[in-house]
Amino acid sequence: MDVRKEVEAGLQQDYQYKIIRIMRPDDANIMGNVHGGIILKMIEEAGCIVSTRHCNTQDGDRCLALLVRVEKTEFLSPVFIGEVVHISAEITYTSKHSLEVQVIVMAENILTGGKKLANKAALWYVPCSLQNVNKIMEVPSIQYVSAEQKEEGRKRYEAQKTERMETKARIEEVLPPLPNPEPHTVGFSQSSLIHLVGPLDCTLHDYVHGGVTMKLMDEVAGIVAARHCNTNIVTASVDAINFHRKIKKGCVVTVTGRLTFVSNRSMEIEVLVDAASLVEKEMKKYRAVSAFFTFISLDKDNKPLPVPPLKIEGEEEQRRSEEGNARYLQAKAKRVADKDRQQ
Repeated sequence: MDVRKEVEAGLQQDYQYKIIRIMRPDDANIMGNVHGGIILKMIEEAGCIVSTRHCNTQDGDRCLALLVRVEKTEFLSPVFIGEVVHISAEITYTSKHSLEVQVIVMAENILTGGKKLANKAALWYVPCSLQNVNKIMEVPSIQYVSAEQKEEGRKRYEAQKTERMETKARIEEVLPPLPNPEPHTVGFSQSSLIHLVGPLDCTLHDYVHGGVTMKLMDEVAGIVAARHCNTNIVTASVDAINFHRKIKKGCVVTVTGRLTFVSNRSMEIEVLVDAASLVEKEMKKYRAVSAFFTFISLDKDNKPLPVPPLKIEGEEEQRRSEEGNARYLQAKAKRVADKDRQQ
């Protein structure tokens, strides 16, 4: 290896980070499948570490990278108790005030040596000063392999920025379900989880880790899916997760999940996170995070099962179902296009 390649390899290593951990019984559900929320939390930890490390390679205030968005995340293979998870995070694009981290998750069976691709994800972070959490720091630029790589990253940056603004503009209130709802209606499976944010949930800023929030969201979505199907369920994918506002230590968060669309083999669940301070009365409840999770139903051999149809009640549920169907068809077309490109 010549000197130039050695320098490039060293720089590339600075943009990467790996987490390796064996999956324990407390990471999984009763069927032995590792919770999608555990994987999401580990993905965010790797992303936060590599982002924070990179942003502190320059002079000025010390800072911590905070998660602002997770792009669509595919759960390609289930992970089981006893498997070793290898999470590789790499910075792939930097703008003036944000950076993109792409993460690959491999699962290894240490008894057979077999490995499988479990997850792929892309996350966006913003560095905030440790002295003033509202002060966003500039991000040191990374060295790109080519001008094309930089341009592709810029396009992804512009696309996620636009979508985040659109999502923020369509925030709506969550209504409680009607009493005694019928099975397979939205109200029957709608579920909420209430959590008091404590020190173990927080960053150095005393704000909630993005991974903690995502784990809570996955748990609520899983409850909704299980109530609708009454079977074993697993996370299949997560549409873009948008972090609209930070959640501070001492807040009470309400995580609500509701079905929006059901196909023959999958369920789309909208998950909304609202936060309110327990001690600061002047701070009103606000929408902190929103996302769509997709779950599938499995039999005892982990084979997909048909999903019961969703009974739609009212114009608002009909609108959400039509929007969910559009997202489903769009994702399906993208999978076909990706498969064609690989061939």
